This record gives sequence, C-alpha cells and structure tokens, in this order.
Amino acid sequence: MQMQTITLRAGPSAHRLAPPPASASSSNLSAGRCFLLRPPHSRCRRPRSIRASASLEQEVKERADSPSPSGTSSQATRRDVRNIAIVAHVDHGKTTLVDSMLRQSKVFRDNQVVQERIMDSNDLERERGITILSKNTSITYKGTKINIIDTPGHSDFGGEVERVLNMVEGILLVVDSVEGPMPQTRFVLKKALEFGHAVVVVVNKVDRPIARPEFVVNSTFELFIELNATDEQCDFQTVYAIGLKGKAGISADNLADDLGPLFEAILRCIPEPRIEKDGALQMLVTSTEYDEHKGRIAIGRLHAGELKRGMEVKVCTPDDACRIGKIGELFVYENFGRVPVESVSAGDICAVCGINDIMIGETIADKVSGTALPTIKIEEPTVRMSFSINTSPFVGKEGKFVTSRNLRDRLYRELERNLAMKVEDGETADTFLVSGRGTLHLTILIENMRREGYEFMIGPPKVINKTVNGKLLEPYEVCVKVEGGVIPPYMAWGRKEALRIAAIEVPEEYMGSVVELLGKRRGQMLDMEASGPEGTSLLKYKVPTRGLIGLRNAILTASRGRAILNTIFDSYGPWAGDISSRDQGSLVAFEGGSTTSYACVNAQERGILFVKPGQDIYKGQIVGIHQRPGDLALNVCKKKAATNVRSNKETTVVLDEPLSYSLDDCIEYIQEDELVEVTPESIRMSKNPKISKKKNN
Repeated sequence: MQMQTITLRAGPSAHRLAPPPASASSSNLSAGRCFLLRPPHSRCRRPRSIRASASLEQEVKERADSPSPSGTSSQATRRDVRNIAIVAHVDHGKTTLVDSMLRQSKVFRDNQVVQERIMDSNDLERERGITILSKNTSITYKGTKINIIDTPGHSDFGGEVERVLNMVEGILLVVDSVEGPMPQTRFVLKKALEFGHAVVVVVNKVDRPIARPEFVVNSTFELFIELNATDEQCDFQTVYAIGLKGKAGISADNLADDLGPLFEAILRCIPEPRIEKDGALQMLVTSTEYDEHKGRIAIGRLHAGELKRGMEVKVCTPDDACRIGKIGELFVYENFGRVPVESVSAGDICAVCGINDIMIGETIADKVSGTALPTIKIEEPTVRMSFSINTSPFVGKEGKFVTSRNLRDRLYRELERNLAMKVEDGETADTFLVSGRGTLHLTILIENMRREGYEFMIGPPKVINKTVNGKLLEPYEVCVKVEGGVIPPYMAWGRKEALRIAAIEVPEEYMGSVVELLGKRRGQMLDMEASGPEGTSLLKYKVPTRGLIGLRNAILTASRGRAILNTIFDSYGPWAGDISSRDQGSLVAFEGGSTTSYACVNAQERGILFVKPGQDIYKGQIVGIHQRPGDLALNVCKKKAATNVRSNKETTVVLDEPLSYSLDDCIEYIQEDELVEVTPESIRMSKNPKISKKKNN
C-alpha cells in the first residue's frame, strides 16, 4: 500500500477565498459565503453563484425560485426548514455542542436545571459516556426551524448514522482541533458524500493548549479529496468552536461570544429541503420508538405531499406489498420534545402514531397512488455470538424471563429498530445466533436485556467469514499505533476502501510489548515512521478481525493502562491461520457450594481468583485465571477440618483482592468451550457442558 502526503499551503494565495475581517461578528455574517483554505495544486472548484452583496433572505429567495434540476414544475423548496445531522468520531464533542445549541436557542427556562449531555438520555449512554442511539430535536433561529439529529460516534453503531442520513440535506462534521479526522470521521463522511449532502466542518475544542486548527482543516480537505468529493462539496464552510463554552467563529483566533456564526453557517450553506408539495404522499420510516400509551411511533422525513392527523394511508414495503393504515396522532419536533400537530408539510421531520406494525424501511404513502421509496441499505455485520437459555444451577433466581420463547421474542423485537443486527435460529431450539457490527454493538444489547430482567448465556464472539471461489476468506482490519502522540490523518486513511481502523496510542517504552502482541495476533506491519518531537512512532498494521477480539484488555495490560484503541474494517482476505488469543487457562470449580477463606488461600497460589469468601458457586464455574496454560480444576469450597488438636493461635488468613471483570471483559476473556452467564444481578463465566462432554467422549 503506497501512502501519499498532500502538502497544503496555509498562506494566502490567488486561489484562496478571503475570510471576513477579524472583527466580524455573528450579526454581519449573513452576506458571506463558505470559505476554505485551498491548496495551490488542488483541482479547480467551480465558484458558487451566490452574490456576496445579497442578504441571507434574498439569497434564500433566489435559490428557492430557481428551477429544479429535474425540470419538474411541482418541485419547490421549504425556506423555513433546515435538516442537519451532527456526525463525528467518538469524544470529539457532538453531544456537548448540541447542548450549547439548545441552551442558546432558549429551549429551557432561565431557572431550569439542565444536566450535561442532554441528548444522551439512555442510562447506558450516561454510564459509558458515549452516544448509542440517534435522537431528534429542533431549534428555531431567525424564523427558521433547524431539525437536528445527534448521531453515535463509535464505529460499532454506524448503522444508526447510515439510516438517518436520508432525512437530512447536510451534516455538521465535528472534528477535534488536535486529533483531526479519525476512523469514524472517514466512515460517516463517506456515507454523507454518497448521499450528496452539503458539509459544514466544525473544528471543535480550539481552546486546547496544543490545538492545531489549521492542520486539522487541511487534513480534513485531504480526506474530502480521497473520498472523491465533488468540487462543490470540497468548497466546505469551516467554523471554529468551543462546544463546552458555546462559542463559535469563522476564525480560530476571534470567536464570538455565542454560536451565532455556526447558526449563520447552517442557514447559509445547508440547502433548503427540495420537495414535491403537490405530489403524492411519501414518507420513509427511518426510525421507530415505543411508548406504553401510544404504541409504536414511526419517525421519518416527509418527502412529498401533506400528512394529516386521522387520514388513511397506504404502507408500502420494498417488495411492493402494501396495506392500509390510519394516522392516529401526528407530532413534530420543537425544541427538546415532540409537539402534537394536525398536519405536516413535506420537508419536515415528524413522528407518526397509529400504525402498530410499521417497520423501518417501509414507506407511508398516499392511499390511492402512493409508491414505495428506496429502502435503507446498511453495511453487513462482521461478528456473531450465540445466545441460549440459562442452564446453570442458579437459573431463575434473579431474572423474570428465562425461557427460550422469552429470549426469541426479545431478540427478534430488537430487529425492528436495529437494522445493523441480524438474528438466526441456532442448532437447537433454545439457541440463537446474533450478528452485529462488533463486540460493543452486541454487548450493549446484552446489557439492556439483563436490565430488563432476562437470564441467558452467551458464547464467545466469532468472526463472520466468507467463501469465494472455494477459498475461505476472513475480514481484516487496519491497525495504526501511535506512541504517545497524535495520529496524522493522512497516514491513518490508507488507500483502500477501509470501513474501520484500529488506532492504538501508547507510550514509547511499551512499544516492544505491543509489537510482540500484534505479531501473535497475525498482524502484518505495513508502515513504521517516527512522528512528533517526543520520540513517538507510528506503526500501521493489518490484522485479522478475530485477532482483535480480546486485544483491548491485552493492549491495556501491555501498556499499563495507557493505550487507546479504535477500529475500522478494511477488507476480506485469505485465512491467516490459527490465532491464540489467550496464553493462560482457567481455574474451574469441581464442586459447588459457598467459598471459604481456607480454600481461597490455597487456590490463589495457582492464579488470580474472581471470587471471594462467602460467595455461592456451582460446579463448572470459572473462578479464576490459571497462571499456566491449560485449565485446572480445584475446590474453593473446601472447609478446614475440625479436630481435637488445637493451636494456641489461629493462623492469620491473608487474601488477595479478587479480580472484578465487567461484561465486556468476560466476553473478551472466554474461549470456544466457555460461556458467560448473564443475569440481572450477576455475571458469571462457566465451562460449556456440551463441549466438555464431546471432549470426554
């Protein structure tokens, strides 16, 4: 793979659009246009036909009155609406930026107590600090309604981003002022450009001491070029912001006291929705929610016609199978909630109640002449796990739903809103195969189910392979490692159609351990380069996806907890051979009961324990990690024999603190013959009795 570096000139040139004066504020930016640092040797871009002297209102009017590209007279534009999605890599500040946008739009009362990351309303989102589900909200700025969709930043939830992009005309691409474009930045931008959306680049966190906004803008432009963006898309507007403080500006050195420049950029650069006002009703269902009182709620953008409360409609599926339904209630998004309305015009995003069997990808159309819109296409899953009923001796003690029927219904109900997931029946009636984008994608489902009262067992994650022309192919991922520095984006992207990148940031003194670890996982080093003034290095790896399962904990151990890992799918390649993901065996209890201090003292000499004295266990449960390869059966419930011989003083028992594994850790730890038992209150690991019987036979 050959890497190319594009050097951009930051100084002024004849081909660079002049930014407004440094003293420009949010009030006089309406007459401006989208500015970009343009490299001298880049391809020519056609200038947009927008008069610099025209006001924003005049500009909107001229574009609205211009003929549509298709030449049909029925098409028009909604001047009072903008639809945008905010996309970014994880931890680049999307949700915090939305918080500031909502506050400055007077969505909340002056004396109202508002928590941070308002859009992350899910408990798991707040606990993990990440966005998992896409959410809708809206604000009003200068008489224009701006519908905003907050999207996840983790690559495992890329399906949430893919299915909402057809609801908008443009995106706010938030990029960290230090890190620049990262793996998920590439993924979401690639999808947005395929839709033909306009892009406003927001360089966030410019107040960081080591911020380098000029480098970030140039690197982002390189990414546009690599993704074959059109000349008009490459002419993107750049806004510099501090999302936490609610400040923005066209220049990184001169920010306004509010987000006015960002709002102005949205109105100026995001096109108005182009609709068919007099056409037949068409609304593609992009998302669904469930309410205890209203039932299933379908969310989508109205592409044509007018939707009214109480009207009868036709629900069309992609295979042209249609059925009749009736609109019960109709809602639009205003500020931070849903507001009931009597009708919705084309171009707006709305929520529909009354059709309880509606699914994502179906079209709500005119009862007489309605037709289906193209369905939503999602990337295929790459990881599969088995879900089965709980067969341990402790079954039913903590959960409410323990039968295979309960498990089946819950898994297939998840498919109604999670398009990136697949569920298949397993070899037995009580086993189901669930496929997703990654282990985190499936772990979130598991955590939600256990909190809902389900008990079940899950097997180790397995990579989904393909057979092409009689050859077994497995998915590969590109792995980039940076020692104590920042990943230069032009090194991380590569030249392939990569959909996931693994980036590991770790200090230089642990470089040898990490390189050895990646070598054991069949990693192929593609590039190595010194990077940064502090003796940092950049290593680029191509690793089989199955080699990355369990790598996160191993990398953290090798780097003393100072590593950061991100992944992106690269391609399918030849089978790399066997991979040993774990060098140590497990300590397995061969007797059930309650653990004792006497037994734990002897057991901890053989490895690291997961249990503590007084804890109930069962036969076959994994109680620790063996210090050597291979499993070791032992008894941690053994009691001290009571005899007539007494000593003057009892021996003081000193026990090590047991190792506490989370759900994610357990999933990465288990191997082929092991299972994770998941209940509402406990997470245990055990040997798979079915595989153990086969080995014994």
